[in-house]
Amino acid sequence: MCLRSSQETEEEYTEEQQKEVLEKYDNESRFRVFDNKGLAWIVSLIAVFLSLYHLYTSYFGTPVTLQHRSLHVAIILVLVFLLYPPLKRSKRHILHWYDALFTLMALSTTVYVFIDYEGIIDRGGIPNSLDLVFGAILVLLVLEAARRVTGWGLPLLAILFLLYGIFGRQMAGLFRHRGYAWEEIVGFMYQTTEGVYSTAIGVSATYIFLFILFGAFLQKSGMGQFFNDLALAVAGQTKGGPAKVSVIASGFLGSINGAAVANVVTTGSFTIPLMKKIGYKKNFAGAVEASASVGGQILPPIMGAAAFIMAEILGIPYSQIALAALLPALLFYLGVITQIHLRASKEGLQGISKDNLPAVKKVMAERGHLLIPLLFLMYMLFFSGRTIIFSAILTILVTVIISMIRKTTRMSFRDIYEALENGARTAIAVAVACAAVGLIVGIATLTGFGISLANGIVTLGGENLLLTLMFTMVACIVLGMGLPSIPTYIITSTMAAPALVELGIEALVAHLFVFYFGIFANITPPVALASFAAAGISGGNQMRTGFTSMKLAIAGFIVPYLFVYNDSLLLTNTTFGEGLLVTLSAIIGVVMLGVAAEGFLMTKIPVILRAIFAGSAILMMTPNLFYDAVALILVVLALGIQWILAKRQGLNKLKAI
Repeated sequence: MCLRSSQETEEEYTEEQQKEVLEKYDNESRFRVFDNKGLAWIVSLIAVFLSLYHLYTSYFGTPVTLQHRSLHVAIILVLVFLLYPPLKRSKRHILHWYDALFTLMALSTTVYVFIDYEGIIDRGGIPNSLDLVFGAILVLLVLEAARRVTGWGLPLLAILFLLYGIFGRQMAGLFRHRGYAWEEIVGFMYQTTEGVYSTAIGVSATYIFLFILFGAFLQKSGMGQFFNDLALAVAGQTKGGPAKVSVIASGFLGSINGAAVANVVTTGSFTIPLMKKIGYKKNFAGAVEASASVGGQILPPIMGAAAFIMAEILGIPYSQIALAALLPALLFYLGVITQIHLRASKEGLQGISKDNLPAVKKVMAERGHLLIPLLFLMYMLFFSGRTIIFSAILTILVTVIISMIRKTTRMSFRDIYEALENGARTAIAVAVACAAVGLIVGIATLTGFGISLANGIVTLGGENLLLTLMFTMVACIVLGMGLPSIPTYIITSTMAAPALVELGIEALVAHLFVFYFGIFANITPPVALASFAAAGISGGNQMRTGFTSMKLAIAGFIVPYLFVYNDSLLLTNTTFGEGLLVTLSAIIGVVMLGVAAEGFLMTKIPVILRAIFAGSAILMMTPNLFYDAVALILVVLALGIQWILAKRQGLNKLKAI
């Protein structure tokens, strides 16, 4: 049967199985499904209202900052307590009385801000008794919501920071501070834009929500199937084709949705069975999908919306961040594809028969118009001079209009309604995490913890840049375990990036460094949720899949070190000629790194040659002409020796015959 679409493969891994895996590894997907239709409609209308509210305020203007952010948080909390049961074993078809009470309490926190806004401002951060009551309610509800949606990790970290804020006076050494009363902390978290209603929620209520909504509209128009079919048509027939299909499809979708685990399950349910069918081992097939899905979050133009937060925090144009992130992201994917291709060559794996693949022309004719919204978005972001928010709103409208071109992609009123609802549901996890991160960042701001941690990392590294980078990498991976990409970036940029800036590293470089390693927590054992989800689909071993994912992503673990030492890899502060030379040498370096990691080129590579290929790769990726020349000589010698070994092995096989 011809694979004209992904339908046939999806039948091998049913929608029910996809849901089961997603719920197992992704707390965000454990929604209630109500028996009471009236209650289901109420939840649906609240979600649609939230999406329409953000569309309206993004175009016509928002209320004052504190009111806008408080309303955003309150409605998100309402949706959490309506949609997420308190425990895994809780019944999912009914609403408990205490969750109904929690929803009313969540609404009360924003109602109070709207009613007594002038009083809150006039009190200047000195809370009265009502401020403390509603502030305490907000803090506790945020912690409980974060527990339900993200698991225990983030709320426990927030609780530890709250305790640190209260008992910091009892600590000794670097992290000692004067200590704050519970009343002071609650007032700070509720009455200012430095706590729960911090920049994290500010970005969630603007850029993040709109781009998640944009992704929901793209999905409803059939963009996911289009990426799968196009990747099949382009790469399906090549050696190890299904694995390359996984990389292409997951990279595109991961950049848009910014949710690694959800992307693994959505795309992996299609690509992993195909990879296994042509002969890839279970662990490797799962690792390909996991590494490709995580990489989408560092791939411009959208980068899972993290680039827009980075622009907000650093106060630099979005286009500068996207340009800087482009080459490292492409090098990451080149490294993954190199190893995929070499593994296919080593094990004699072929692609899918051309007769069973869709034709590129037919795929483009049927759904190619869906690329127009993405191209339009890139134009708006890079060349129009309009704001990011206006660009997002207009692109959503363009998506709906463009989908009308063909019947297969045409969005009905129901599709539009469901996109509005799905967008709000998808935004819940990020918004709740951002609110909880506000507690952490708020305490860090209040106590100076970020500066103390930066000083601690620098002291631990002995002001040695390489050691400091290594300690920062470990800190980012630990901080990013089990968290969505955007809260991970906010935490790591607050806690870890200042250590690098203190050593004189440019802020953009430091932020990209911590963002990379925070993201890679999703494929780094012992808590590698993307790899674990992929293993759940492939039937492989979770830890082995995780370590194989790290091996496939090895270029991503090395490139951040290199652009810290020389930012030419970010294509900043460089001429066109220098940029071209850096790009070419980095490409050669990444390919050689893939060769060394896989240990195969024409034939099995001896250990000594693997070490030469690895060393040459590092030298080639280091923007230095002398190193490039040395590396090139070593590569030519290693390739010559490997060619001789392969030829000799071929002759021996002929003699044996």
